[in-house]
Amino acid sequence: MARPRGVLVIDLFGLDADQVRGQFPEVYQHILTTVKSEREAQYQKSATKDAEGYARLWWLFGKPRQELRPTLDGLSRFIATVETAKHRVFQFLDAMILPDNMLVAIGSDDAYTLGVLSSRIHITWTTAQGGTLEDRPRYTKSQCFDPFPFPAANDLQKQRIRVVAEDLDAHRKRVLGDHSHLTLTSIYNVREKLRAGVAPDALEPAERRIFDDGLVLILKELHDRLDAAVADAYGWPTDLADEEILARLVALNKERAKEEARGQVRWLRPEYQIPRFGTAKEKAELDLVGGGMAAEGAAAVGPKPSYPADDIAQTAAVMSALAVAAGPMDAVVVASTFRQGRRVAPKVGAVLAALARMGFVASSDGGRTFQLRRAA
Repeated sequence: MARPRGVLVIDLFGLDADQVRGQFPEVYQHILTTVKSEREAQYQKSATKDAEGYARLWWLFGKPRQELRPTLDGLSRFIATVETAKHRVFQFLDAMILPDNMLVAIGSDDAYTLGVLSSRIHITWTTAQGGTLEDRPRYTKSQCFDPFPFPAANDLQKQRIRVVAEDLDAHRKRVLGDHSHLTLTSIYNVREKLRAGVAPDALEPAERRIFDDGLVLILKELHDRLDAAVADAYGWPTDLADEEILARLVALNKERAKEEARGQVRWLRPEYQIPRFGTAKEKAELDLVGGGMAAEGAAAVGPKPSYPADDIAQTAAVMSALAVAAGPMDAVVVASTFRQGRRVAPKVGAVLAALARMGFVASSDGGRTFQLRRAA
């Protein structure tokens, strides 16, 4: 929530000591000098099982988060939030960033997920579900994330959320990059004042500088748009009181629990989760469609969807296909994700060209391939 420290990490996960010595001799000597003796001394002092493991694997982090790493593998970015913070803020971090123990990392690069988590609906849930440290809310994964029921959004609703979430993430990164005195905490402090009804002209001079440099009114507007888009995905009014939001989420949580008891799981990342946690039927159906991302909210990965006839729905469908793609795609590849296949490639190409003109997607290879523009 403050400024990056610019610290680099020596991460040797997946390598044994001989590989480190052969491939990175300078690194090997450095950690041999600074880490090995300390680990051995800790083991001599405590002789616990953990200390023994740390001494035996002295070139690795003590707790390398072996379950998290495959979740992040292959992603260009992931979602993170600070475990304990005054303001609950979710943002994209580049995959090159190694999250430490005070970050809650969420293995998704989808701006739809970022948008739902950043909405007032989810923040209201986390405030009620999570604990506190002094006066700062804590985000406890098992209470805040695991039982939270995402909306059963359609493709158009998801894409609306994605667009606003990308804009929000890009806006924050841009103002922080332009002004060294800004932090996420400072701009959200001012945003809270605006939400409480304080006029910009009534802010203290230091706060007014943050307001101006951080473009906080735009930040507030983006959050308001995001809240409205997520509420629409749930099919709820945008002006619900916190108590009503919680009551509806608890009821929806109970519905989802009944669905899962019947074997219907609304996977957030089907292509990652089903091979590891899905049923045999789900795994077979995933193989049938080539391991692609199914529509969120479906009980399992089913047949390819039809390419919509409506112009707006076509745009949403193409952007959804790009949102879950591992890299740039051309019109033929995007068309192959629909039941009609190559027959709709010209229509898909027209949509891609229009999205590129409007700045929603970036083109490469002389305008032949496309991918969504992302903040990080």
